[in-house]
Amino acid sequence: MPSLDETGRAPRRAVLIVNPRSGGGKAGRADVVAACQARGIETVVLTPDDDVDEMARAAAADADVIGVAGGDGSMAAVAAVAARRDIPFVCIPAGTRNHFAFDLGIDRRDVVGALDAFEGRNERRIDLAAVNGRPFVNNVSIGWYGKVVASPEYRDAKLKRVLKMLPELLDPRGGPARVRFTGPGGKQYAGVRVLLVSNNRYEFDRPMPRGARGGVDRGVLGLLAISPPVGNPEEPRGLLEWTAPSFRVDADSPLVVGIDGEAVTLAPPFEFEPLPHALRVWLPPPRQGFIAPRAPA
Repeated sequence: MPSLDETGRAPRRAVLIVNPRSGGGKAGRADVVAACQARGIETVVLTPDDDVDEMARAAAADADVIGVAGGDGSMAAVAAVAARRDIPFVCIPAGTRNHFAFDLGIDRRDVVGALDAFEGRNERRIDLAAVNGRPFVNNVSIGWYGKVVASPEYRDAKLKRVLKMLPELLDPRGGPARVRFTGPGGKQYAGVRVLLVSNNRYEFDRPMPRGARGGVDRGVLGLLAISPPVGNPEEPRGLLEWTAPSFRVDADSPLVVGIDGEAVTLAPPFEFEPLPHALRVWLPPPRQGFIAPRAPA
């Protein structure tokens, strides 16, 4: 495999961690392991008992480039390891939604084609973000979505579970998530239905595909809050959207939050920070006929 690092040397070891359960077995249907063997890429296939963080640290110990074929939760774990070692990271879109891949400009339909990134001819520096020191690639959600991803049924039937829980989660008698934060203009808020903190801002005011970020290299946090306290005359629609260089959320007790779609219990306060240009990403060459939302500059 003609892989090149930034000095023009061929990497000694290229590793792809494969999560065979992501995307309902998407990596298996695309025969990613065989495609890697043909390209000289070593694969580490996760089992249900494996810890992705531990496997990533072991694989990256003597690797020159490491990637992951899986969902965004797996992406975040492996990207964090790559960032700490400052080695290139490769994103193979083998999850369900693959939001991170989309915002990197990768064609999510072409799983095997994304392996071309291991050639190392298209490197970019992008941001990560972190909550209480834990890196994430997309976002952290507090409120109703954290409850959804914590549900045991979520993994097997995500959409059905969301629809089943939605009336309960949106029932005003159930009360908002008991969190406190400072919003735009220094205003204080307490209680939200949804609080989304993202690695860079989602482009809500542009004619872009839903969930797209215009860039993942701007060194800011994107903030979205739905349903601030009832009766706030300045926010009659219950919607706030802004950016910040850092962000803090206070609560009276630990909360289950969604970190890149994974349910995690965190103890307050929740301290968010951007990690500008923390990750070296190798990207595949642009696909003819595929238009990315906007490639990172």
